[in-house]
Amino acid sequence: MTLSVAIQMDPVSTINIDGDSSFILGLEAQKRGYTLYHYLARDLSMKGTKVYARCRPVTFRREQGNHATLGEARLMDLADIDVILMRQDPPFDMSYITATHLLDHVHPETLVVNDPTWVRNCPEKLFIAEFPDLMPPTLITNDLQEIKAFREEHKDIIVKPLYGNGGAGVFHIKPGDENLNSVYELFDKHYREPIIAQLYLPDVRKGDKRIILIDGKPAGAINRVPADGEARSNMHVGGRPDPIGLTERDHEICAAIGPTLKERGLIFVGIDVIGDYMTEINVTSPTGIQEINRFNGVTLEADVWDAIEEKLVR
Repeated sequence: MTLSVAIQMDPVSTINIDGDSSFILGLEAQKRGYTLYHYLARDLSMKGTKVYARCRPVTFRREQGNHATLGEARLMDLADIDVILMRQDPPFDMSYITATHLLDHVHPETLVVNDPTWVRNCPEKLFIAEFPDLMPPTLITNDLQEIKAFREEHKDIIVKPLYGNGGAGVFHIKPGDENLNSVYELFDKHYREPIIAQLYLPDVRKGDKRIILIDGKPAGAINRVPADGEARSNMHVGGRPDPIGLTERDHEICAAIGPTLKERGLIFVGIDVIGDYMTEINVTSPTGIQEINRFNGVTLEADVWDAIEEKLVR
């Protein structure tokens, strides 16, 4: 299958070639003979009902410091593209939401992965509320008294921004911790959105499992182990990736959410599981496939493109 593919992502200069999922998806696309373009979310324009982007041809290679070559930019009608990968990193702010609205005007005639409507309607820390039996005790509020009552009930909690990412702004608030008021004031000053509080799960010390699902089916997992003295397991903040398999509970979680992901066109998804609980469903720009590939000897990027091609031939 010959396809034209536009990758909406962050600047290629920021790519970590050993961990970036967009990069490995781009390499696989090239292997299949697809024509690749790159553009930033800010390069999107809409005139009438037509959506354009200032795109640049891109070639990826696994060479440190020489991993991408960009051609001359030109304005392209995105209706002429076969597939758009929406892969820019959060924050999930109004800029991100606007990009999903613009891409709604080309999808599904141009297949956008993941479906922009459902990317917008499935914020990662709110989406889990559709599966209450799978999530830890959780509170979403702007009310400090509610947070204090939640801590009184659960003793040991995590407090974090509702639309944060990469482990930024995550605080472990223990019983009697005198910093809760200060943390609340910090959030209240810098965020307009509610705060999310969750029961602290001691199993995080054993690792925060990232499970990749492709078209609703589990494809593999890595275990992200926090650094010593750290409550966060995100690899952005020093978490160590380790190989790990899927437990019976993991399969139960994937079976419960898989049909919803498939129905909503969420082809490439990463969920976070600590112990027996799912804590997030990542639909914006999930990562982890390179680590899973190395540990398990698989090529998940090929599985993602196989799923995309299957959607195009129906």
